[in-house]
Amino acid sequence: MQNASFTVIELASESRVSAGYDNHPLARVNDHEVRISTMTEAYHWHCHPDSDETFLALEGGLFLDFDDRTVELRPGQMITVNRGVRHRTRPVGKRSVNLTFERTAAQSEELAAPDGKPHHQP
Repeated sequence: MQNASFTVIELASESRVSAGYDNHPLARVNDHEVRISTMTEAYHWHCHPDSDETFLALEGGLFLDFDDRTVELRPGQMITVNRGVRHRTRPVGKRSVNLTFERTAAQSEELAAPDGKPHHQP
């Protein structure tokens, strides 16, 4: 049976945003969502109590800060953050583009930084 609803998504056009942070959905896969994130500044500390979150770096690279370490993803690398783990993302260099995969309508809880600094500090 043929499916007439195939949609090709151009990642380059979806990531043309120049704002400090943009994260929007691209597609749904069963009960999960594929999102594209373009950032020029750090995102706040947070966790997802009801969903794991997978990151795939596409452009520029991505730092993932955790309570006890920082992981750097280069383009083409991927990592999964388990549900409930405090983390934040920030670009490697001036700009980062990555895909995220998480449960549709996943909860996000803004949290304080692990060292007590304001959540927006890089």
